[in-house]
This record gives sequence, C-alpha cells and structure tokens, in this order.
Amino acid sequence: MTYAEVLGDPIAHSKSPMIHGFWLKALGIDAEYRKTQVAADGLADYFAARRADPDWLGCNITIPHKQAALDFVEDRGDVRASIGAINTVFRADAAIVGTNTDAAGFYAPISGMDLAGQSVVVVGAGGAARAVLFALARVGVGRVTLLNRNPLKGAALLASFGLKGDALKLDAPIPPAALLVNATSLGMTGQPPLDLDLSALPEDAVVYDVVYAPLETGLLKAARAHDLDTVDGLEMLIGQAALAFELFFGAAPPRDRDDELRTLLTS
Repeated sequence: MTYAEVLGDPIAHSKSPMIHGFWLKALGIDAEYRKTQVAADGLADYFAARRADPDWLGCNITIPHKQAALDFVEDRGDVRASIGAINTVFRADAAIVGTNTDAAGFYAPISGMDLAGQSVVVVGAGGAARAVLFALARVGVGRVTLLNRNPLKGAALLASFGLKGDALKLDAPIPPAALLVNATSLGMTGQPPLDLDLSALPEDAVVYDVVYAPLETGLLKAARAHDLDTVDGLEMLIGQAALAFELFFGAAPPRDRDDELRTLLTS
C-alpha cells in the first residue's frame, strides 16, 4: 500500500496522521499516513531507504529536521535561498523534492489582517520561524522584534529576510505590536514553558502560537486573560497539511469538513 508519513524527533505528539487519515477516509483513497521517529544522525539512512521504496509518496518534516533535510532532496524551488527550511518532501518523477508549506499554512488564518507596516514580535529562529518571517516579509510588515536564546542568530535571520527590527534575548520585554507569534517548541508538552509579559500589547493585538500539543498553551491562556484575540497551532497545522496532502495523494482535501476535523483532533 502506498503511504506518506511525518518524521521528527520527538514525534509521538504529532497529529498529522489523524489529519491525513481523516482526509484519506473522507475521499476513499486507499493509502496510509504514518509517523516515524528519526534522529539527526539517521536522516541520510532514512532518505536512502525511502527513495528506494516505491510505495513511499513523501513525508512531512517537523522539529528538529526542517533545515538539515534540505541536504537530502532536490531543491527545485530554491527554498534554501528563500525560506531556508523545508517541511514537505514529495516524489516528482524519479526525484524526491523538498518544499515548504509552512509559510502558506501559517499565513492563512491571519490573511485578513492588515499587517503592512505593522510591528510584529516573533519568538524563535528555527525552521518554523523561518517560514513565519518569510510570510511576514512578503506582506511588508514593519519592525520585527525577534526573541531568541541567541540574539546574534536572530539578527542574522532578520537580515536574511530583509526585515528591520531588533533581535533580543528570550527574557527581553515585549514592545507594542499588532501580532505576536511563538514559532518555538516552548510551551509544548514535555518542553519548558514560554513565559512572556503581554501587558505591552495593544487591545487589538493577535497572539499566535504554532504549538498544538497542548492546544491551549500557557501563552494562549495568558493572551485570553488580557482579552486578546488568539490563533492556535491547529490552524497552521491543518493549513500546511492540506497543501502537502495534495502533493502526496494527488487530490485536494475536503476543507469544508474542517470543523469536524478540529473536533476529532481536540476530543
């Protein structure tokens, strides 16, 4: 049976098999979607084995492999030079090709916001943060405050996307901003919490957490305590998965059933 999968380390928390499985069943497609734990030193062997497996249709990639996986795939869209990280690998004729559906998946829930010229705060400088910054640069945001353990890495990342702003340590005070995005694993089950003072954010700000396990993160709880609008991690997860699903299985998922899918994922 043909299959796709998600790989990462850790991977037990992943809801991707439930999402793709729901769509496969809804469309009557005879295929599977699995999850596979792969350590950093196992990526080369993983891709060598899957390349030789005719039933393998591709994979999604999560923490911590979104940048390293670029070394094992064709980069036809020049993702290395634009976003610098991939989250989806699919077969194209005799090749396996890497792409990034995170940027579009991230942006979809906030596409109605007018972010042009607006100040934004982004937490993180890894693969997810790269997709977030790529999307924000495309819509012409104003100053970006990037919080990260290593401010030098953060400053280089801002420069690589042509964004103006400040790269600060994680415990730095947050300035006023229209949007705050957590693009790290902080707050995820089994990871340290993300403790931020949100008092400087205006009342119309939006707080967006890409973490989805748990769905109600400490950051989102704090945002709601300040009566701020929030976007949870399932929004981005489902959005990026929909684009990947079509690459793997050659059919568009039934997005008119998103409410049913969210109920399944949160039950």
